[in-house]
Amino acid sequence: MKKEIAKELQEFAKVVEERFSKHDREMNFNKEEFKIEKIIPSSDHSASVVFKKTSGKLGVAFFYYQPNGVGKGWKYFFPTDSHITGMRAFEYHKLNAEEFNFDKNFI
Repeated sequence: MKKEIAKELQEFAKVVEERFSKHDREMNFNKEEFKIEKIIPSSDHSASVVFKKTSGKLGVAFFYYQPNGVGKGWKYFFPTDSHITGMRAFEYHKLNAEEFNFDKNFI
């Protein structure tokens, strides 16, 4: 991960930490606060951010970097088990598309 993108990730993770720590936030029934436990890069443009909640539980968000366009910058969501299962299936389809497309490079 490039240094500037890593710095942006750290800054944005702090924004999310503050956002989710608001006691009046929708769905924050227990008035919990979130603190960044650690940031784990998984590629040049993705990372897992582990938050420790005041309940003692952990929450893990998936952060991904949009490199171009109007939405440039870091985005995130808290994946469910269903999201993770879907991404495992996506990997299969992405690999098939890459295999199919490879020969098109030599036309």
